[in-house]
Amino acid sequence: MTPAHARTAVRVELLAGRRWLPVCGTADLTPGRGVAALLPDGTQVALFADRAGRLYAIDHRDPFTGAYVLARGLLGSAGGRAFVASPLLKQRFELATGRCLDDPAVAVRAYRVRTA
Repeated sequence: MTPAHARTAVRVELLAGRRWLPVCGTADLTPGRGVAALLPDGTQVALFADRAGRLYAIDHRDPFTGAYVLARGLLGSAGGRAFVASPLLKQRFELATGRCLDDPAVAVRAYRVRTA
């Protein structure tokens, strides 16, 4: 059996501009919960792993309140679309696109995510 510290860590990366940036390891993500990360340019992102193992990243800032809280929101799905509900006012943001499911005029940035 291989010791835990000798295993190869799998990194989670997101596409910011034209560069893939490492943001955390897959071991840092708990399915159904979010994690906040700070990009080199100061942007805060919220990363999620759903219970099926799919990874998502959106802006961490809630556009309705201005607070950086989306990583602490509750995950769910509506019509087959995974979303996070803001912990403050409960607006739901689709994880794949960043669109607000409760107000079509509002969206947060969604990032492409991969493992490396």
